[in-house]
Amino acid sequence: MSGGKKRYKATIAGKSYTIVGSRPIEHLQLVAHTVDEQIHQIKALTTGLDQEEIAVLTAVNAVSDQLEMQIKLEKMQLEIDRLNEEIKDVPEN
Repeated sequence: MSGGKKRYKATIAGKSYTIVGSRPIEHLQLVAHTVDEQIHQIKALTTGLDQEEIAVLTAVNAVSDQLEMQIKLEKMQLEIDRLNEEIKDVPEN
């Protein structure tokens, strides 16, 4: 079933969800665990928020992390490109 859709039943914030994706089950488990953990952290740090507000804050945090990683990846790619250009300029012995 590699490459096909996989179904994983997860409990996030006390509610059951079926996650469908093409990634390995271990990946889906890690995603569900991470989301559940982040929701619990937000609940512990805030008061008076309903489930929807907590879910939105969790999504905002996830997208923020994703954008930060994307920026780092782009910087690393630029550095790789720069180093590759440097290598081209090194004379062969």
